[in-house]
Amino acid sequence: MKPLWKIDASLPLGSPFEAGARHDVVIVGAGITGLTTAVMLTRAGLDVAVIEAGDVAELATGGNTGKLSLLQGKRLAEIRRHHPAALVRAYVDANREGMDWLIAFADHAGVPYTWRTDHSYAQTADGLETVREQHAAAREAGLDTRMLTPGDLGTTPFPVSGAVALDDQVTIDPVTVTQALAREYIEEGGTLHTGIRATGAHVLPSPRVDTAEGPVFGEHIVLATGSPILDRGLYFTKTSGMRSYCVSFRVPGDVLTSTFLSVDGPTRSIRPVSDADGPAGTAQLVVGGNGHPVGRSDSERAAVDDLVSWTAQHFPGAEETHRWSAQDYTSHNEIPFVGAMPRGLGAIRFATGYAKWGLSNAPAAALRLTAEILGTSWRDRPRWMTAISTRLTVPADLTEGAVEGAKVAAAATAGWVEAESRAVPVPQPEEGTGVLANRGGLPVGVSTVDGVTRAVSAVCTHLGGVLAWNDAECSWDCPLHASRFAPDGTRIEGPALKDLKNLPRTGGS
Repeated sequence: MKPLWKIDASLPLGSPFEAGARHDVVIVGAGITGLTTAVMLTRAGLDVAVIEAGDVAELATGGNTGKLSLLQGKRLAEIRRHHPAALVRAYVDANREGMDWLIAFADHAGVPYTWRTDHSYAQTADGLETVREQHAAAREAGLDTRMLTPGDLGTTPFPVSGAVALDDQVTIDPVTVTQALAREYIEEGGTLHTGIRATGAHVLPSPRVDTAEGPVFGEHIVLATGSPILDRGLYFTKTSGMRSYCVSFRVPGDVLTSTFLSVDGPTRSIRPVSDADGPAGTAQLVVGGNGHPVGRSDSERAAVDDLVSWTAQHFPGAEETHRWSAQDYTSHNEIPFVGAMPRGLGAIRFATGYAKWGLSNAPAAALRLTAEILGTSWRDRPRWMTAISTRLTVPADLTEGAVEGAKVAAAATAGWVEAESRAVPVPQPEEGTGVLANRGGLPVGVSTVDGVTRAVSAVCTHLGGVLAWNDAECSWDCPLHASRFAPDGTRIEGPALKDLKNLPRTGGS
């Protein structure tokens, strides 16, 4: 499952890793958060190193739809239900400044993009109240939105009962702009290490990031890893990991010129692609949606196939070109967590909880992280930084956390029960499938991928959740806190730091 944006990607070259090297700042993660922060700090004259286990834009950034919008589906309405209008405005202002920064960078770097009108729409009459709430929250936050009836929209190929629209939003190739960030960062003297996996971070005796190749030291550390790779602050309990899916298509005839995101389910995200905001001549349409908590799906492949079926129904003749998925984290507080990590002595910072809107939230987070690292006084920072950093926990935050905690507990129990229901040896799984079993009372995951059958411990190395097989991406996913592992047990992402233990095959397993 390779994203459309990565089909013709020329990756920036990194530097050889030197264990024990010292820098002003060490950033873990070469996605949009890590590299916008790196560019800002390098421009300010700091010596910065970026460490990435994979390649530039490896995970969430590379799987982005490339929508850069302040409307954001029903996000503003969701925030407003639980927080005062002033906080919604601060969130919008932060995203506006992040969006402006990224567009200015794209202009500077010669990265093309397209201005479009974005729509949050209701697929049925049941979603109209949410559309109205989104419009009210957006207007209250200073956005010039307008309500539209189906007649105002003209003919759309898919059902629309009503919508709220915001002009002058952007679509951009997320990988192209992230690679441009990496190129400028390297040209300005930054150090980029790809293929180097971080295994931890410490403050004492001096701040450092541990990697599989040795430590690297910095006065400041930034964890730009989606979910923080440290459990300090227990942010894995304050966010929910979600996987959602995208499919790109060639479409005969005219294609929509605007973007759409449904506020009711099942979620449908529609994004046209042009040569200015995607790989030239490859696809004209991206359809996304069907998100679910990581590891809690009857079939991830069915979720993708459903998007294909929906597109075939509403865009006759659509020809699939690519399918992919991405993982995002949503804060139970509804607002991203950005800033100093507890018990980090002011040396370790992080950002998480963008709720799928990383193209604007990430540069906004980078602006705040940069201000903190540079020691910019509060009176010289924008008002939104103060408003967001001083927000209080409200009852809805606690309720959402309690609900998610109950779901985590239920998933933990269900996993162990399923594993106990089947003992090894088990028949060799068919290609692309995985099964849970138990060996001596411990869960085992057996899968066959690319003709190779493997057995691994099916217990997550983070907090012991029993893993579930992802039949779309052929991975073992944790339903507790969203860690993911390859069929051979290699950690892919999430709060887990260690790989799964490989187990010998016995009998049919």
